[in-house]
Amino acid sequence: MSTSATDGVVRVALLGCGTVGSQVVRLLREHGDDWTARSGAKLELVGIAVRDTATERDPWVPRELLTEDAEELVTRADVVVELIGGIEPARTLVLRALTSGATVVTGNKALLAAHGPELHAAAEAGDADLYYEAAVAGAIPVVYGLRESLAGDKITAVLGIVNGTTNYILDEMATRGLSFETALAQAQELGYAEADPTADVDGHDAAAKAAILASLAFHTRVSIEDVPVTGIRSITAEDMAEARDSGHVIKLLAVARRTVTDGTEGISVRVHPALLPAAHPLAAVHGAFNAVVVEAESAGRLMFYGQGAGGAPTASAVLSDVVAAASHKVHGGHAPRESTYAELPLHGPATTAARSQIKLRLADRPGTLAAVAGVFGEEGVSIDSVRQQRADDGVASITIVSDVATEAALDRTVARLAEEPSVHEVISVTRVEGA
Repeated sequence: MSTSATDGVVRVALLGCGTVGSQVVRLLREHGDDWTARSGAKLELVGIAVRDTATERDPWVPRELLTEDAEELVTRADVVVELIGGIEPARTLVLRALTSGATVVTGNKALLAAHGPELHAAAEAGDADLYYEAAVAGAIPVVYGLRESLAGDKITAVLGIVNGTTNYILDEMATRGLSFETALAQAQELGYAEADPTADVDGHDAAAKAAILASLAFHTRVSIEDVPVTGIRSITAEDMAEARDSGHVIKLLAVARRTVTDGTEGISVRVHPALLPAAHPLAAVHGAFNAVVVEAESAGRLMFYGQGAGGAPTASAVLSDVVAAASHKVHGGHAPRESTYAELPLHGPATTAARSQIKLRLADRPGTLAAVAGVFGEEGVSIDSVRQQRADDGVASITIVSDVATEAALDRTVARLAEEPSVHEVISVTRVEGA
């Protein structure tokens, strides 16, 4: 495999030709002269690895370039674009390319979140580059922003809507009053959600992206196994209506923060549905769009917003990496290497600060609220606000918003409330962000 393009030609191998891969082919063919002018190298697509060459493809995909032998294709490329997804065979092919000196451009967040250190080590050993702008938030250049544009600043927090499927579902529930089930079915009909939506609605896709964002922002290795996750299946239309009435919206957020506990700096990373004030910039992100808010000591608050999925938007991110890779192949230089110098510890629920909204059904009689408040007090959790929605047949529904406390204290409070004799039911617990 060649490691430099001394003849001015950069040979590109494409692994996978689905929605994104097909658009990469189209853009390479339509705008090849532009990419040559920008990179200083002629980009030559030398092959497209697919599972079945007989499958019908978009008309612009050259059938003569299709192959089912991905391993052979990797051996004759300067740049390997991996758009297969999943762990295997993507991991094996990417490692083979990197160790042989080829640059890899990937949109595979699951692979990066699970095997990032291994891939970065292989890139360094092979004197190769690893690019992955398309792995987080589609066309939005947040990876570049964190890895390069903000390299001269200290990032304190990253909050993001990084899954378009769940944002579309929650937005339809908020704006049209749909149930979760109806909004999900609609998302599937429109192609925003897969037939099996588990990775999206249970938060696993967002968790992989949260791990990547946290690793970049805090110069610390974070894997998907380090990210506690709560999905959106339990969110109801009533939750959305109540959030609107209180001046909030509910979004599925990837949250990564720099934290200090007992003088020790660390980080907290998680994915969960959260209440956001309507004035928060992420509250205005509608439909299947993505957005990431970065807070930095010197730059302040920055917001990256745009299309987080789809063939052409994601292909745009892929090709930005391909052009940069081609330029390095011709002119020399490297993409930024993995930065893990900080090695910050991950802070768990015992020390991580949070706020929660807790909805209860309880007996509508004197002394009940005092008993509930007593539970909060005994666990060291202050109450910010209390709202009563209704009282019917001797049962009241109330919503309590806590002040900032540790996640552990909030969890203990909820557990005790569930056992409190006057409490009929803990209806829901939702994190509160941005207040």
